[in-house]
Amino acid sequence: MRTFLAVFFKEVLDNIRDRRTLASALIMGPIFGPVLFAMVINLSIDRALDDAESTMELPVIGQQHAPNLMRFLESRNIDIVAGPEDIDGAAEAVKTGQHDVVLVIPEDFGKNLADTIPARIELYSDEANSQGEKEKRRARSALRAYNQQLAAIRLSARGVNPMLLRPINIDEVDVSTPSGRSAMLLGMMSYFFIFALLMGGMYLAIDTTAGERERGSLEPLLSLPVTRGQLILGKIMATCVFMAASLMLSLLSFYVVLEFMPLEQLGMTPNFGLPVIAAAFFLLLPFVLLGASLMTLVASFTKSYKEAQTWLSVVLIAPTLPILVVSILTLRPKLEFMFVPSLSQHLILVDMVKNEPLNGLHIAISVCSTLAIGAILTWVCARLYRREGLLG
Repeated sequence: MRTFLAVFFKEVLDNIRDRRTLASALIMGPIFGPVLFAMVINLSIDRALDDAESTMELPVIGQQHAPNLMRFLESRNIDIVAGPEDIDGAAEAVKTGQHDVVLVIPEDFGKNLADTIPARIELYSDEANSQGEKEKRRARSALRAYNQQLAAIRLSARGVNPMLLRPINIDEVDVSTPSGRSAMLLGMMSYFFIFALLMGGMYLAIDTTAGERERGSLEPLLSLPVTRGQLILGKIMATCVFMAASLMLSLLSFYVVLEFMPLEQLGMTPNFGLPVIAAAFFLLLPFVLLGASLMTLVASFTKSYKEAQTWLSVVLIAPTLPILVVSILTLRPKLEFMFVPSLSQHLILVDMVKNEPLNGLHIAISVCSTLAIGAILTWVCARLYRREGLLG
């Protein structure tokens, strides 16, 4: 145990002395990621709220042909402005981005309405323009509302109840909770957590393997009166310490930035207090051993620091791929998913944020399977370090 602790403290102190590497590992991943995430979400929320509440300018060609429609649009918080001179100018204005949407009302609009003939109007937009697409949806929604109002007036004028056109009333009942709705935005937090903990130990895993070989200090190190199993175990445990520290910093960073995110304006209340942070830390802690042993194993096969960085960049991405796939497919926790590291932690963490009851069996399988894979990889690393070919 004394020799193991000697190796452990030696690697920890060496990594602490390298302040630039330490700052990169404990700041870029754990702190920069949550701050960037919060900035993007805040910008998206502010933009969505501004779009819903702000007055929309709608260029219209032929305003004089539909005065009642113009007044109706203005009542829907849409400001009518003069459009281009003709239809060709409308298309060109949308193509060049001068206007996002242009409404064209033909001269026969009023006559067709009076004759109960469907009156045609044209709404020019560019579907490749995301901002223009939102403007088009808003204008189209207002035009459909005017269309329904005219239809109801016509039926009433003929003594027909407009409700005859609505034989079924569909009432949508939303059973989601504020915490559950917040998971739609915050479900990707586990991606940042796993990425941050891997970043926290990546440089140490490289330095204690490929770095030792490149500096020529690996052979003298292996000649010391320390078993190679104790040596590699001390290196892996030192890497685990910095990965755990990075994970805790990332959790606390998200706790702080969530205080500055106006999620309540969207009806969302994330369940991410200190008890959830503690539970998430212990849930993700088994992945620390798996990540440390995996990065140490991969870096042991490389011959230079740069080569190790290249390969470990792939290792950083691999554990997060299942999270991206599940987030896109919106899969719910299942027993078979709990055997997959990173994926199981992600699904359980989402349930924590949603404040839903947790399945004890799922947690047990996730922890045990992740620890088992980490222990196997650690054993493989110990076996690898018994080979003399490791020096070459």
